[in-house]
Amino acid sequence: MSEGARGRVLLATRSAGKRRELEPMLRAHGFAVVDLDDAGLEERPAEEDALEAAFTFEENARAKARYFFARSGLPTVADDSGLACDAIGGAPGVHSKRWSARPELSGRALDDANNTLLLRSLEAAGATGAAARSARYVCAAAYVDASREYVVRGETAGRILTSADGNGGFGYDPLFWSHELRASFGAVSREEKERVSHRARAVEQLLKKLSEGS
Repeated sequence: MSEGARGRVLLATRSAGKRRELEPMLRAHGFAVVDLDDAGLEERPAEEDALEAAFTFEENARAKARYFFARSGLPTVADDSGLACDAIGGAPGVHSKRWSARPELSGRALDDANNTLLLRSLEAAGATGAAARSARYVCAAAYVDASREYVVRGETAGRILTSADGNGGFGYDPLFWSHELRASFGAVSREEKERVSHRARAVEQLLKKLSEGS
């Protein structure tokens, strides 16, 4: 399918890492992708932070898609994703991005703070063996337009390493060992990660919903 055959879609994320992963996926399936800057949607920190106040990935993704559709009038795709570790009760979960409570940090510095807290938390919980460090990445992807609204979920399983492996990806990727890839998400290419990632699986489910509902 040629790019743009499905029409324009707003990719509603401020995360450069998510844009790098999601935009090629959507373009490959025929969408002409518009990001928030292209759409002229200036950041409104107080409003946008409030969109991630729910207790589930699905609720947060839906809130983001509804909000940016209302602001833009464009069909909108948004996601909410994070890491869930069994040994610490599913944390950091929906709080993955801001888990370290360091609002003054962003980008790699924020990732490093979150990763440091993750390792300390697992150590404090006594999660020393591979089995005790089991984890999964979760992504809820939402689509909203004038007549349709869908929310789907994708997951990928692995475990948390004791130290970072690789400099690729973003977030907790250098610590997340993928069972399917037999490597960390930080040590593989974007294309390799996309084959099994939670985000790719959520987008696949979302596209299936769109095809069935169109």
